[in-house]
Amino acid sequence: MKKILMITFLALCFNAANAQIFSGESVLNQQNFDQQRWSWGYFLGFNSYDFNFDYINYNPSPVTGQDFRVEKRVGFNVGLLGNLKLSHNLDLRLEPGVNFNTRGFQAVKADANTYREISSTYVHIPLLLKFSANRLNNFKPFVVGGVSTSLNLSSNENNPDDNSAGQFRMTTNSYYYEIGFGIDLYLYYFKLSPSIRGVFAINDELIRDADPNSIYTGNVDKMSSRAVFINFTFQ
Repeated sequence: MKKILMITFLALCFNAANAQIFSGESVLNQQNFDQQRWSWGYFLGFNSYDFNFDYINYNPSPVTGQDFRVEKRVGFNVGLLGNLKLSHNLDLRLEPGVNFNTRGFQAVKADANTYREISSTYVHIPLLLKFSANRLNNFKPFVVGGVSTSLNLSSNENNPDDNSAGQFRMTTNSYYYEIGFGIDLYLYYFKLSPSIRGVFAINDELIRDADPNSIYTGNVDKMSSRAVFINFTFQ
């Protein structure tokens, strides 16, 4: 699914840039947009979340090469943007938003009853630095990176029930680093910025089961989320 999202994003960016460069366009849209000290906007997009595991004793399935199987699905992002211009090619941006996602999770060596569907609703708040190239006609490529935190409203962290009762539990608060790239497209009425970003959790997000030999948590030293975001920002 990540490959499909990546190919779709690159195709959209290539077609947009190709149209700008080779269309013979001589009129610059939004010429004074980048002169603003502050600018605002909103974004819509897609996400694909995964888990990364570190094991206490690494003894994976000989078939899959892992203890757990994660079923990744496409989720949805929506949020707001506040942008502070620091210099000609550098911006500081805050992008608070809400991300919705569902992952399937199963212990590989166990039976089908170990399958869990993990639905997550994240309040996600990244603080990012955006490094932009010089504008060419009506487009401008950029790279972006920074840190973020999120509040998982569906974490079940304080739920007294664990996997023995069918409840998979994660921490409510998580911290990440993010890196990505995109392109600013200066259209007649607004600026559109498609971007793709990798998001990597720093902390351990797994809440252990009461049973120290639990097939879900007993052999896990650390479990952290990682994700791909494809966002379309309108300013």
